[in-house]
Amino acid sequence: MEITMTEKTYETRCGAIHYWSRITDPDAVTLVFLPGLTADHRLFDRQIEFFRDKHNVLVWDAPAHAASWPFSFDFDLADKAEWLNGILDREKVTKPVIVGQSMGGYVGQAYAQLYPDKLKGFVSIDSAPLQRRYVTGVEIWLLKRMEAVYYYYPWKSLLKSGSNGVAVSEYGRSLMRRIMEVYEGNKKRYSQIVGHGFRILAEAMEKDLPYEIKCPALLICGERDRAGSCIRYNKAWHKNTNIPLEWIKDAGHNSNTDRPEIVNRLIENLARQISER
Repeated sequence: MEITMTEKTYETRCGAIHYWSRITDPDAVTLVFLPGLTADHRLFDRQIEFFRDKHNVLVWDAPAHAASWPFSFDFDLADKAEWLNGILDREKVTKPVIVGQSMGGYVGQAYAQLYPDKLKGFVSIDSAPLQRRYVTGVEIWLLKRMEAVYYYYPWKSLLKSGSNGVAVSEYGRSLMRRIMEVYEGNKKRYSQIVGHGFRILAEAMEKDLPYEIKCPALLICGERDRAGSCIRYNKAWHKNTNIPLEWIKDAGHNSNTDRPEIVNRLIENLARQISER
């Protein structure tokens, strides 16, 4: 990826966000890849490799993650969406298609809430709806209290469950393990990232905003996704919105790393539709 992608930084009041881009025509479709909580830009290596010579591509290390550090934990989900908009404006992107995995999908929905006319396409990969009605009060309560759980969990056990629990393929598991090893010896930072991420997610849900997706969209979910209630959420999301839902066989929560060839084809089909509009 280093050969064709340019690394840049975007300064915010909380710190600098690192992102990588390859944009040859700002007025063409730009695939904006947003990794999930604790993951970094490497989560989308198989997508960048596939798309970088076909479409504009951009991927970030989310605030406080990996290279986007040091970073103050004084921000919410809307801030992340606003900073993403600042990056896209700087790159003069006019047709952003957000491809968000897990937490990245929530950021995409926050972006859709703030900039409904800018977003041209949305792909949710093993994410879930951001609307308040989909979650229970107990789930909201738990989301706000995860930092201590992760902090007191033994690191070796966390590393094993964190990598094996999100993927079923050897590639997907080993990749997530390498990503988690960035935080080796600094479990406090890791637990802060997790705790803060879940907390701002709960707070975004509590705002009870529409978070409506008004552009062409696609829901993707691994058939073996065991993260939270992702499968249940996606079934309800599809039923209530009629957004197409694709189940990925032999894939877990990081289905884009377990079955990249299938996920890439689905993204490509949506990107082609948007390009032809």
